[in-house]
Amino acid sequence: MAKNTQRPLVAVAFHSGYGHTAVLAEAVKRGAEKAGAEVAYVPVDAITDEHWQQLDAADAIIFGSPTYMGGASAGFHTFAEATSGRYLTSTWADKIAAGFTNSASKSGDKLNSLNFMAALAAQHHMIWVGLGLAPGWNALTATEDDLNRLGFWIGAGAQTPQDGGTDTVHTSDIATAEHLGARVTKIAHIHTAGKHATS
Repeated sequence: MAKNTQRPLVAVAFHSGYGHTAVLAEAVKRGAEKAGAEVAYVPVDAITDEHWQQLDAADAIIFGSPTYMGGASAGFHTFAEATSGRYLTSTWADKIAAGFTNSASKSGDKLNSLNFMAALAAQHHMIWVGLGLAPGWNALTATEDDLNRLGFWIGAGAQTPQDGGTDTVHTSDIATAEHLGARVTKIAHIHTAGKHATS
């Protein structure tokens, strides 16, 4: 049986209000590319017909949004609602999905945003992939530089001071976002190879 060596197409579909989430999106993109993916970079507040085509063709979609007032941003919600036609036709069914978010507070109710993304993926009949990391920074021997320093499982969570520029996105959060991109690429490759083998 021929081995499937095709690179998976991973789309990073994100909204960024002040640039911090874009820094994370770039890290997710970088991690996916290092792991062997072709990456479609989709800022959803400037989405084009070409972007929609890339999302439809993708093997995996990684959603990203800042967390504002305890939930995903209005910009991301607008995008999510615009996917309803694809929901009706199951266009994204069986694609891999994952998510990341950023807020100014350590918690900031980021879990609400990640849960929203997971529910969106479930409505599209997608397959959700968690972060795949143990929590960091939760023992006397741990440090703030640990991967997953904020202790999320469902996706990547980041924290940036509300009065800080894009250069204040924490290096651990950037590395955690890179890990998410690489993990999704690995799972997408396994998934697409499995589909290829059984087709």
